Amino acid sequence: MKISILTATYNRAKLLDRLYTSIIVNNNNCEELETEWLIMDDGSTDNTKRIVGEYIKEGIIDIKYYNQENKGKMTAINELVKKSTGDIMVECDSDDYFTEDAFNIILSSIRQCKDMGNVYALVFLKYDQDGNNMGNEFFEDNYESTMFDLYFKENITGEKALVFNSNIRKQFEYEVEDGEKFITEARLHHKMDLEYVVRCFNKPIMICEYQKEGYSKNINKLFLENPQGYYNYFKEIFDQDMHGVTSKKRMYIYKHYILFSVLTKQKHAIKNVKGILNRIMVTILYIPGKIVTKLRIRDNK
Repeated sequence: MKISILTATYNRAKLLDRLYTSIIVNNNNCEELETEWLIMDDGSTDNTKRIVGEYIKEGIIDIKYYNQENKGKMTAINELVKKSTGDIMVECDSDDYFTEDAFNIILSSIRQCKDMGNVYALVFLKYDQDGNNMGNEFFEDNYESTMFDLYFKENITGEKALVFNSNIRKQFEYEVEDGEKFITEARLHHKMDLEYVVRCFNKPIMICEYQKEGYSKNINKLFLENPQGYYNYFKEIFDQDMHGVTSKKRMYIYKHYILFSVLTKQKHAIKNVKGILNRIMVTILYIPGKIVTKLRIRDNK
């Protein structure tokens, strides 16, 4: 079996050693899993190309380096998915790295699943550098669900690490609107949820360190720069089975749908909402939500 590790990077040369080392450790610890590391340099201006070139010369693992003008993480990953040759694949940011036994955990979990036919991903825990779980745990190991249900119905929180079934993952891509560079990974996951499932395991395979300039710490900036993608994401949530969605999560959906409706100046925001209850709630909240959004935009400016 072969695993493809997909990394989109932009001016993160100083962080790549840590990820590279963790891949080597896992490659040595798990001989049953063949490894390839695909890197898309998203227009870096530092010495990323030279650093990766040194890794390639060492010949320890199979590394393929590509570059593109700065188009954003999602476009970069889309290209790497097409080029990957593994049976499974995992997206690993340049500020993340693998636990020492990650590959063995992945293989063991695949064996527990037995049939991966309708499983688009295995979902694992992510830890921070202090060994803390970046969220809560699943109900049990080898637990079947969807990413939508986990976060909107089952009160799962925090970041998780997904290992994709390549046969299914290659049927989908990150949808980025014209002129925008980013969209939440959840938009892709929710499209896959409509046809397939995930299986969840309470074991960490990845360690994360957020960077000051990273996506996660600049969410408001991302919202303002990529409003069309986020509007479509929240509109598409209404395509999901909303039965069982907690009241807190429903309010989260309504508020953000209204936020991005205002930011993108939608003319038929209420009409685009599916479901009678959803439409009623958006109608009630729309005017106060619009006022609050415009006040916040004014304050940010």
